[in-house]
Amino acid sequence: MKHIGSVWEIERFSKRQLKALNWWMPPSGDAGRGAIICDGAVRSGKTMCMYLGFLAWIFYFFDGMSFAVCGRGIPSVRRNIITPYTPLLRNCGFQCQEKISESMMAVTYQGRTNRLYFFGGNNADSAGWIQGMTLGGVLFDEVALMPRDFVEQAIARCSPAGAKLWFNCNPGHPQHWFNREWVLKSQAKNALYLHFTMEDNPSLSGEVKARYRNLYSGAFYQRFIEGVWCAAEGLVYPMFSPEKHVVTQLPGHFERYAVSCDYGTVNPSSFGLWGRRGDTWTRLREYYWDSRAHGQQRTDEEHYRALEALAGGLPLAFVACDPSAASFMECVRRHGKYIAVPARNDVLAGIRLVADALLAGKLQFHEGCGDCLREFGLYCWEEGAGRDAPRKENDHAMDDVRYFVATAMAGDGEDGFYAGSVGR
Repeated sequence: MKHIGSVWEIERFSKRQLKALNWWMPPSGDAGRGAIICDGAVRSGKTMCMYLGFLAWIFYFFDGMSFAVCGRGIPSVRRNIITPYTPLLRNCGFQCQEKISESMMAVTYQGRTNRLYFFGGNNADSAGWIQGMTLGGVLFDEVALMPRDFVEQAIARCSPAGAKLWFNCNPGHPQHWFNREWVLKSQAKNALYLHFTMEDNPSLSGEVKARYRNLYSGAFYQRFIEGVWCAAEGLVYPMFSPEKHVVTQLPGHFERYAVSCDYGTVNPSSFGLWGRRGDTWTRLREYYWDSRAHGQQRTDEEHYRALEALAGGLPLAFVACDPSAASFMECVRRHGKYIAVPARNDVLAGIRLVADALLAGKLQFHEGCGDCLREFGLYCWEEGAGRDAPRKENDHAMDDVRYFVATAMAGDGEDGFYAGSVGR
């Protein structure tokens, strides 16, 4: 498949992609199954084939029916599915009329019209959004990122005869509920299970595949490149290297400055001052206050004065704060000098972003940031937790680094939020 203008042109499919496209057709031998599960590597063509097969199945069997397309959030549904593939559908003769206010698209083909409703399953409350609907089928894009309650509520809406479920995801922890309840029980669930690798996407060149292999390490490599459900073990950031990421000298000027804050009262508070040159951010200096070690807790005002001292008169684009530190953010705002924004606090997504930035060489740390450098060598995954969870110790500077990266370096995030662009 290649991109020509605003339309994708499909040249050929691999055998596994074709299976994902036409498994529901009577001659395939799998038409009697009630679901399909496609897991595996990134960039393997899972989403494209499932969505095209989903639409073909809908218009082969249904007219006037409602269906759901679910992602981590509605923005991700539009970004990953609707925006890239609607031009292709129109090029194939489908009429697509999206009603953004209703998160719905009416699709018409050869006199038949069906409705696609878009849902974001990004938290446990999402289940209420889909409650009460009757659906002919659901496509779950990146189902492993959705809460179980939401997925099960959506499945319960599929009561019409002939309804089918479509799941795709990259693997996660082997104890993840979707792996235990669907992947490992696919036969019992009467689901077709297809495992994808990048070799199943004929549109990827060897150069592109090599680039993606260099983007990940550790458990992320096993999951996103090898497509294996595996537990994260050892150091959270094994790719961190003092030789690669620690600098001893700093240039006199940076293009942009910002501060990240992990706020604690009993636990340590960790603030980092960052400077950007080109596409690289450097942690220039830090403030780390451990009330247990000092035998004294500090107030919001005392932490604010430390923030001012850390900034040293530099113009800060923003101060990215621990989102639970409401009183400290209000203190920063009350002084009127800096823009305080709550950082995104999805721990695993943030860890992935930090790991990506380290591997890409887009993060550096001055040798004077001793507490941050110390924590990089101690920050580990919790063993035997049954889920991906970093150990809750030696993590305060690691949290403020994660807040910074998730705020400043994730402009295509779930809600499109990019704090660095906030104006005074």
